[in-house]
Amino acid sequence: MINDVYNRRILELAADIPRLGRLDSPDATATAHSKLCGSTVTIDLSMKEGVVTDFAHEVRACALGQASSSIMADHVVGATADELREVRDVMRRMLKENGPPPEGRWAELAVLEPVRDYKARHASTLLTFDAVVDAIGQIKARQATEAAE
Repeated sequence: MINDVYNRRILELAADIPRLGRLDSPDATATAHSKLCGSTVTIDLSMKEGVVTDFAHEVRACALGQASSSIMADHVVGATADELREVRDVMRRMLKENGPPPEGRWAELAVLEPVRDYKARHASTLLTFDAVVDAIGQIKARQATEAAE
C-alpha cells in the first residue's frame, strides 16, 4: 500500500534535510535526474585521500528522493569512496532485486524498503546515490589525469 511508502519517518526525513545548499569550491559536482518523475538532485562533494570531507546538495525531488538525500547527508562525511559505491549498489539491489537493506551506519535506509514494490519510485529514491558515485568518479578521473601529467 502506498501509505507504507510515505510513512511518518519518510515524511520526517523529507521535511528536515541537512546540508542543503552548495559548497564554495567542491572537488566535484554531479546532478542526477529522473525523467519519469522530474526529480533532480545536485550534489557538491569534497574529498581528501579517498574520504568525504564536505558535502552539500540541492534537492528538487519527491518525498522519497528527499528522504534518501536526507539520510545521505547525515552519513556521507567521513565515508570512503568504496563505502559509498557499496551503499549505492546495496540500495539498487534492495529496490530492484529484493536484496536486504544496507547495514551499519546506513541501516536507516531500510525505511525505504517498501519502495521496492513501486518501480516508478526507484529512480527518485536512487538519485542521491547515483550523483555521489558520479562525483567520486569525476574526482578519481581528475586524480588519475593529474598523476599521469
